[in-house]
Amino acid sequence: MSMEKLPKRNFREWTLAELDRAFKLTVLDTSPVLEDWTNGQAEISPFEQQALRSFQTLLKTHVYDWNETELAYNFIGPLMTLVRFSTKEFNFFAERPLSAVVDKVEMTGRPDGIIASGFREPQQPYFCLQEYKKEKDPEGDPAAQVLAAMLVAQELNQHQLPVYGCYVKGEVWHFLTLEERSYAISQGYLASRQADLNEIFCILKHLKVIITACIGRAKS
Repeated sequence: MSMEKLPKRNFREWTLAELDRAFKLTVLDTSPVLEDWTNGQAEISPFEQQALRSFQTLLKTHVYDWNETELAYNFIGPLMTLVRFSTKEFNFFAERPLSAVVDKVEMTGRPDGIIASGFREPQQPYFCLQEYKKEKDPEGDPAAQVLAAMLVAQELNQHQLPVYGCYVKGEVWHFLTLEERSYAISQGYLASRQADLNEIFCILKHLKVIITACIGRAKS
């Protein structure tokens, strides 16, 4: 007897409405997990502040002309490097394949970035998945793409932990959390505005604290 072939969908093929229907998702107005993450405190050193101003100057000059890859190379990548997500225990990986069966749908894709355990290659996806889009004429739905990837991460994590995500559209950053079948999306943070950029950086630094604590608990 032949096995039933599961439907297969790439992350880029989804919209939020389709994800909501297919996986019976609920979007929350507020989420304690999202609030705890985005309200987390972190110090910004003088060196980091100087680097942020340099990145921001470049962003303001070029964001309306950069394509997706240029935005990632010139702004998002340096910002993630400044946080120092790359360690011996977990790393920021770019365009690595990610897949799992979620509610009898084979979900697959290559997120622009994930933070996962592992030194040379990703193992367990820890919370954060990124999608980058240029400011003008983006292809697809970046919120849906990152949420689809987060559903896969949730499956790989066996639903034991909240999943954290972020999508970037030009100069605007949105942060997401997913718990079971409920998700929340933050307000937009404008990276070309100094106060917002500081908040984005603090949110990313707090994410590193969250991931470090999670790995510590897994070892104990």
